[in-house]
Amino acid sequence: MSTNPTPVDQALLEGDYTNEKLDKAIGDIVLVQSTHNSPPIKAGPLKTSPWQIMFGIGFLGVNLLLVAVTYLVIEGIGIWGNNQPVGWGLDIVNFVWWIGIGHAGTLISAVLLLLRQRWRNSINRFAEAMTIFAVMCAGIYPLLHTGRPWVAYWLMPYPNILNMWPQFRSPLVWDVFAVTTYMNVSILFWFVGLVPDLATLRDRAKNKFAQIAYGAASLGWRGSAKHWARYEHASLMLAGLSTPLVLSVHTIVSFDFAMGIVPGWNVTIFPPYFVAGAVFAGFAMVITLAIPLRKWYKLEGLITMKHFDWMAKVMLATGLIVAYGYCMEVFYAWYSGIPFERALLHNRISLADAPYSWSFWALILFNVAIPMFLWSPKVRRNLAALFFISFSISIGMWFERFVIIPISLTRDFLPSSYGFYTPTFWDWAMFAGTMGLFLFLMFLFVRFLPLINIFEMKELLHQVEHDHGHSEGKGTDEDQKEAAVLR
Repeated sequence: MSTNPTPVDQALLEGDYTNEKLDKAIGDIVLVQSTHNSPPIKAGPLKTSPWQIMFGIGFLGVNLLLVAVTYLVIEGIGIWGNNQPVGWGLDIVNFVWWIGIGHAGTLISAVLLLLRQRWRNSINRFAEAMTIFAVMCAGIYPLLHTGRPWVAYWLMPYPNILNMWPQFRSPLVWDVFAVTTYMNVSILFWFVGLVPDLATLRDRAKNKFAQIAYGAASLGWRGSAKHWARYEHASLMLAGLSTPLVLSVHTIVSFDFAMGIVPGWNVTIFPPYFVAGAVFAGFAMVITLAIPLRKWYKLEGLITMKHFDWMAKVMLATGLIVAYGYCMEVFYAWYSGIPFERALLHNRISLADAPYSWSFWALILFNVAIPMFLWSPKVRRNLAALFFISFSISIGMWFERFVIIPISLTRDFLPSSYGFYTPTFWDWAMFAGTMGLFLFLMFLFVRFLPLINIFEMKELLHQVEHDHGHSEGKGTDEDQKEAAVLR
C-alpha cells in the first residue's frame, strides 16, 4: 500500500506511509512510552527525555503560580504594580497576550476546515489544544483582577431575587460572554475531533486501564457509516460556529480599549488590528511548539517543510497588517491635531525624555523588522531561523500590549495625574506561573492524547493515493465513479 505522491501532495505527506504506519507513528507516542519516539537528552543509567524536562519546567511553573495566587488572595492586588493612574498593569497585558495566542488554533481548525485546506491536517490537533490552554491561562487574570474572584459569578446574568443585573454596557461583561463562548466552543470542537482517534487508541491499547479510559472517552465509537455522518455534520456545524469567533473574540477584547477616552485607545482601527495581531501571535506560537515536537517525536514526514512555509506566509501577511496598524496610530496622532494624542506619540517614540520608549522600539524590532526576513523562501524553510523569528514575534506581541496598556495610562489629560508603572516581583511570578501552566497542560496533552489527527492523516493518505492513481491513469472504474461524484 505504499505511495509515490505527486510533488504537490508530497509536500504534505512525505514517506512510505500506510494506515498501520500512521497508527504506529502517532499512536505509539501515547501508547508506547519509550525513548524511540522521544530520544534521551544524555546517555547513562538515568535517561531524561525532552518530555520529562519540559513537563518538569511546567510543573515548577504551576507551583509558582499557586504560590502567587495564594499570596494575592491573602494580601490583595496591592502586591501588583498597579497604581493611580495605571489601574491596568501586567495582569491585563498578559490577559490580552494569552487570548491572542489561542487564535491560530481556531483559525486552523475551523476556517481552514471550511475552506478544505489539506495542510491543516497535521497541525490542527495541537493547535486546538494550544487554544484551550491559552484561554485557560488568560481567564485567570481578569478573574483575579476584580479583587473578589469568589463572586465573579455576578458578571453572569443569572436570575436572582435582588434584581441586580450586570452592567451590559461594560466591556468587562462583553469579555465574559466572548471568552466563555470561545472556550466552550473550542473545547467542544476539540473533543469531537478527538473521538475517532480515541477509539483508535482504545483498540490499540494493551493496558486494561487505558482500554477502559479511551473506550469511555470515545463514546462507543465504532466507525459505522451513521457515526461518520453524524461526525461530519457536527464538525461542520461547530466549524461554522467557531469561524465568527476568530473575528469576534479579539474584536470584543479590543473594545475594552476602543470604548475608552484614553489617548491612544479611542481609535476605530483597534478591532481589525487586534484580530490580525492575534492570528500573528497565534501562528508564531504554533511554529514555536511544532518545531521541537516534530524533532523529538520523529514526525518530519507528517509535519513537513511545506506546512512551515505556509504558516510563515500567514505570519507574514498578518504581520504586514499589524505594521500597517502601527503606521495608522502614528498617522492618527499627527493628523488629528489633538495635543494629548501627539503627546502620547512623543511619549512612545522619543529616545530623549520618554521613559518607556525602549519598549516601543523593541516592539518595532520584534514585530516589524525581524519578520521581514520571511519574504525569503530560504528563511521560511530554515527551521532555526523560523524558530527564532516566531519566538521574537511572541516577545514583540507582548511588548505591543505593554505599550498600549500601561504606557497609555501613565500620561492622561492632566499633568497632575501623570504616573509611572513598574511591575513587581509578583507580577512577573504570576506571568511565569501561567507560562508554566501552559507547558504543564500542553505536555500532559502530548503524553495522553494523539498529537496529530490520526484519521485525518489517513484521509490525506487516501487522497494522495487516489490522486496519484488517476494521474497515472490507473484508477479503477469505481475510483472514476467516486471522482465523478466528488466533482
